[in-house]
Amino acid sequence: MAQHQFQTEVSQLLHLIIHSLYSNREIFLREIVSNASDALDKLKYLTVADDAYKSISFDPRIDIAFNKDEKTLSVADNGIGMNEADLIESLGTIARSGTKAFLEKLAEDVKKDSNLIGQFGVGFYSAFMVADRIEVISRKAGEEAAWKWTSDGKDSYEIEAASRDTQGTTVLLYLNEEGTEYTNRWSIEDIVKRYSNHVAFPIYLTYDEKEYDNKGKEKSSKTKTDRINAGTALWRRSKGELKEEDYMEFYKQLGHDTDEPLFYIHTKAEGTLEYATLFYIPRKAPFDLYHVDYKPGVKLYVKRIFITDDDKELMPTWLRFVRGVIDSEDLPLNVSREILQQNKVLLNIKNASVKKLLSEFKALADNNQEKWETFIGQYNRPLKEGLYQDYANRESLQELVRFKSSIVEGWTSLADYASRMKSDQKNIYYITGGDERTLRASPLLEAYRAKEIEVLIMDDEIDEIIIPSVGKYKDWELKAVNRSGADEELGEKQDKQAEKEIKPVIEKIKKALGDRVKEVKLSRRLHDSPSCIVADENDPSIQMAQMLRAMGQTEMPDIKPILELNGEHPIVASLKDSEDEERIADVAGVLLDQALLVEGVKLKDPADFVKRMNRLLAK
Repeated sequence: MAQHQFQTEVSQLLHLIIHSLYSNREIFLREIVSNASDALDKLKYLTVADDAYKSISFDPRIDIAFNKDEKTLSVADNGIGMNEADLIESLGTIARSGTKAFLEKLAEDVKKDSNLIGQFGVGFYSAFMVADRIEVISRKAGEEAAWKWTSDGKDSYEIEAASRDTQGTTVLLYLNEEGTEYTNRWSIEDIVKRYSNHVAFPIYLTYDEKEYDNKGKEKSSKTKTDRINAGTALWRRSKGELKEEDYMEFYKQLGHDTDEPLFYIHTKAEGTLEYATLFYIPRKAPFDLYHVDYKPGVKLYVKRIFITDDDKELMPTWLRFVRGVIDSEDLPLNVSREILQQNKVLLNIKNASVKKLLSEFKALADNNQEKWETFIGQYNRPLKEGLYQDYANRESLQELVRFKSSIVEGWTSLADYASRMKSDQKNIYYITGGDERTLRASPLLEAYRAKEIEVLIMDDEIDEIIIPSVGKYKDWELKAVNRSGADEELGEKQDKQAEKEIKPVIEKIKKALGDRVKEVKLSRRLHDSPSCIVADENDPSIQMAQMLRAMGQTEMPDIKPILELNGEHPIVASLKDSEDEERIADVAGVLLDQALLVEGVKLKDPADFVKRMNRLLAK
């Protein structure tokens, strides 16, 4: 027996692994199974590619067993195996390098995107989270000798000669108190199904099945061995060998959804990056779509080994409704899933996946109107979020988002709007607010209707934030009609004489309203209504201010609207010769309040509005 001293303070190393690199203890089983799968992959390749190994009898499998009384758990494979030198190299590399050197190596390898976990190092050491002592018995393929590596993970490890009937490796854990929960058939089966169900090799669990009599006394026990993983990564299979029902069944297992998905997208990429993706779009939006703590819908696998389903970096937040799988053949794990978001390979897969999804959405819009209507009804808002968040894909998203319109039924696109524009029209016009009916009835649309200019109806509260940030669609500016300068492009000529005649009325109303308004002026956009409100070009709209306050921004200044008046309306014209200050104040207050109401703005003092209205009615 040869004893080897760890050239590091292993307790400090284990502290790093347990407290910094892994989020939950059960991950140790994923790591050991992953190493076993790698060993089988290597030998499988050699039996095909190397003449020296072709004569080896190879029926790849992984076997898990436990003993509750002795508090042990074992994972065995018949893969490539290790000899003495391999054990020292593979199980001593990280520990032997010293904690400081390991940390430096870790930082360096993260930058280089190299694969630490595949070196049977850090992943293996995660088992010390649940074990007081670990034995590794291994025999290298093509060799007769077997070796046993033993350590308590504190200051040394031992290597001695051992025996093993076939090539491969057995990892035997002597569990600590925190690890005894894994001497249970159901917990092991649950972990394997969650993390390793699609490992390409069969995983078997051996356990004792006991029978009890009516009094609960054990009457018989027999040892059983069951296969506990599916062993087929559906997303890795070719589309030609899969049926529609295969995709549907997998989706229901994956998404825990009783409905069939709206559609799915299966991609296998080869070349510089080798990966497979299978994405589903649920028929109905997930219930937590607008929750801050939403559950991500995409699972990450590497070589069919489950890594995480809780990483919000796998997809942009605006695509959080997508369900599915990303499986990479060459993604370096860099110790743990917590570091994945910094990985360049994953970023490239993510970017390619987003573009693929966008192209499929566009194909759906062009070729399947029924499904597209369902899709946009459920996911139009997240697509708008993408306009705000995802500058790289903004042009594609501009073709997908949909709006309501003042002149057509149903949804319309910016491209459809542009195709209907008048030849001399310079801008795309829209109106924002909280309610479609209110917006359609807005006095602000009167002049646009008169000139048969289309206005997009944007009744989603996030439109207030998103559309101004976009600014343009191709060569056309996006202009809000509830902004003070929007009427300049209407082509209405200013009537200097009318402006001169109405100026005294404007002054009277401005004086009566005081600091309730930023400005009072003659309108060029009103035809039938007596008044309307607009926001200054540099101010948020009143609706926006209300939304920001509702989100907790208590420091929002009090936004004052601009009141525009229709000088030809009888109510406004009736004030020309009036010197009754009380009546002027009542009319001014009602003109402002009704303009606010029409735009869906909640009045600060409804009682005052009612009193003024009653006084005017009484007269």
